[in-house]
Amino acid sequence: IYFDNAATTPVREEVIAKMQDALASCFGNPSSTHGFGRSAKTEIEQARKTIAKYLNAHPSEIIFTSGGTEADNMILRSAVRDLGVEIIITSRIEHHAVLHTADALVKEFGIQVEYVDIDSYGNIDLLHLEKLLVADESKKLVSLMHVNNEIGNILDIQTIAKLCKANGALLHSDTVQSIGHFQWDLQATPIDFMVAAAHKFHGPKGVGFAFIRKNTNLEPLILGGSQERGYRAGTEPFHNIVGLREAFVAAYDNLEEEKKHISGIKEYFIEKIKEAIPEVKFNGYSGNMDRSTYTIVNVCLPLSKEKSQMLLFHLDLKGIACSEGSACQSGANGGSHVLSQILSEEDLQKPSVRFSFSKFNTKEEVDYVIEVLKDFSQT
Repeated sequence: IYFDNAATTPVREEVIAKMQDALASCFGNPSSTHGFGRSAKTEIEQARKTIAKYLNAHPSEIIFTSGGTEADNMILRSAVRDLGVEIIITSRIEHHAVLHTADALVKEFGIQVEYVDIDSYGNIDLLHLEKLLVADESKKLVSLMHVNNEIGNILDIQTIAKLCKANGALLHSDTVQSIGHFQWDLQATPIDFMVAAAHKFHGPKGVGFAFIRKNTNLEPLILGGSQERGYRAGTEPFHNIVGLREAFVAAYDNLEEEKKHISGIKEYFIEKIKEAIPEVKFNGYSGNMDRSTYTIVNVCLPLSKEKSQMLLFHLDLKGIACSEGSACQSGANGGSHVLSQILSEEDLQKPSVRFSFSKFNTKEEVDYVIEVLKDFSQT
């Protein structure tokens, strides 16, 4: 049973078929001027136009990357190096692709990083953010994720965007957990930069894109050829881009139907775990269907420290895939940096598990997982 879709999703069959066809029949280098190259280039530009159309953006604003991490690095680093950003305003519960990049920029460029306050549910303190924005005349960039990858909280991106615009700050959002799951209208949302990864919405790993609003004048992070409008050198992974497009279109063409199905799975999970383990707690707003994404539930279970250490091992033995935090954290000894910011010392000693759902999951799978959790907690 695969309940770790926030880490990565199974690839849709139609995406695999499209990629296999691309690998077999359209192998030309997109930068070549002959027919084989032109065919590949046409497909890439069609993918760019398609994504832009769904997001209500301009095709030139879509830059293909290897995924969200590269895109986050490119945007933050280029904003400091090329746009004169002196202060990055972020939060301590962002993805490490943002936090570690910000730390590196402090050392390399001597910039300042300010962390906006959050409450015990992981929500941004808007008054504190405004205070940071108006503190001085320094060039600022705000970097806040739209959907938190561990607790699923949804940021009020429209309010944040308007606040940034009113104070002359640039806005970057890691939207890896929301692209493919939420509608976007980039003409109606004054956001400057956002990022996506195909493998979060049933596409291939190793490909994603950055949205870079026109006339921001970023310079490339990877130097070489003139691919991707000069933003990213290197021969394009044509088959991955084709797979990204196919997964992206399928995600948005089926969005309402699949959202209804996945929301039903999450609601059912919340109901059943409350019945089976009444002392369960929901981290952040993950137990609130209105304040969190419909794909993630993060629960704190009332288990002893000894049993906590065996929980994920036990679930794995029972054929259940889930996560203690983000997959990027596995192997780290420090635990979840997100939960460390919002949980009490007492709850940090208990196991917290993230369950994340997709179109492929069923209520029967939920029943099995809840039964396993109930039995483990009672033995």
